Amino acid sequence: MKLSVVILNYNVRYFLEQCLISVERSLKGINAEIIVVDNNSQDDSCQMVKEKFPHIALLENSENVGFSKANNQGVAMAKGEYVCILNPDTAVAEHTFSKALQYVEGNTDLGALGIYLMDGTGNFLPESKRNLPTPKRSLLKLIGRTSGKNGYYAKYLSEKEEGDVDVLVGAFMLMRKEVYEQVGGLDEDYFMYGEDIDLSYKLMKAGYQNKYLGSLSMLHYKGESTQKDAAYLNRFYGAMRIFYKKHFKGNPILNMAVAVGVQIAKGARKLREKKKQQPQLQLTEVLVFTENINLLEKISQHFTIPVKSASKMILEGATFHNTLCVFDVDYISYGQIFSVMQLLKNKQNGFRIKPPGCNFIIGSDQSDEKGGVLLL
Repeated sequence: MKLSVVILNYNVRYFLEQCLISVERSLKGINAEIIVVDNNSQDDSCQMVKEKFPHIALLENSENVGFSKANNQGVAMAKGEYVCILNPDTAVAEHTFSKALQYVEGNTDLGALGIYLMDGTGNFLPESKRNLPTPKRSLLKLIGRTSGKNGYYAKYLSEKEEGDVDVLVGAFMLMRKEVYEQVGGLDEDYFMYGEDIDLSYKLMKAGYQNKYLGSLSMLHYKGESTQKDAAYLNRFYGAMRIFYKKHFKGNPILNMAVAVGVQIAKGARKLREKKKQQPQLQLTEVLVFTENINLLEKISQHFTIPVKSASKMILEGATFHNTLCVFDVDYISYGQIFSVMQLLKNKQNGFRIKPPGCNFIIGSDQSDEKGGVLLL
């Protein structure tokens, strides 16, 4: 078997359904499998998988064992030469896996491969490619010096380029299974957050090179799987301290300074969250890209603003503003949707997707906030 896609789920039933649909479309023609590991979700995620995807391997944990352990469980079940760690609140394009495998095959020094991630607004997620967060870089970041090689994000490489990077994001990491196992997989000392940085660094220390392929795009509803509450902040910054303790033991003074900086950053983030304003889109119309009249009528019942049917032919060079674009995947592919979202981003537009065979539309209007599902 060529590829195993491992998806860890926790209470994101509708996002998981879209993810599985997009992954199956992308795996056509590839000898591959999908493994879902569920961390004791309290919604009907597992029942949905059993009913709609009975052919997919499902491991149900009786408790939330965390990101690292659950993914390690999935990889242990995997039969593929390659494994891909994939978040459930994502969607991939139809050609993602075939092109990714084509890129990595024959690359003997490959650590992990990452690709261009965008949020529900069509904007690039800079954590797709990062520099190693050394104590020095972290301190410079705290004082605002983040340019060039000293930056937290790998901005020396453009969003659509390809090349070597230090750190990839755990929402999508593709690598050989034997390499994953050689470096010990994801470190289970991390419950959530930081494990992708740790794995990326372990791969580099083992002599492998992590790669970023910006020509491949995918959707990641960042913020859907987690809430930005006090527990989140404790885990996020706690993971940073674990990372420094494990990998940067040689300079106690600098480590102490970073530890203090982490606490300052934690307090500053709490303050920012309190002050954060949630801008609302001022939508004037809904354009539904579909040939399904019944779908158009169902969507119309949920909006007070005009709802119109639209052809994908009008998308070439489109300059919509204040428009909610609803994409029917039975009519327009995920790859085309991602291109349109990138074209129309930052113009006060919103985007929703109606996955094939589903009775809902799904999307997000904030880069780091929980997405939404509208049942039809």
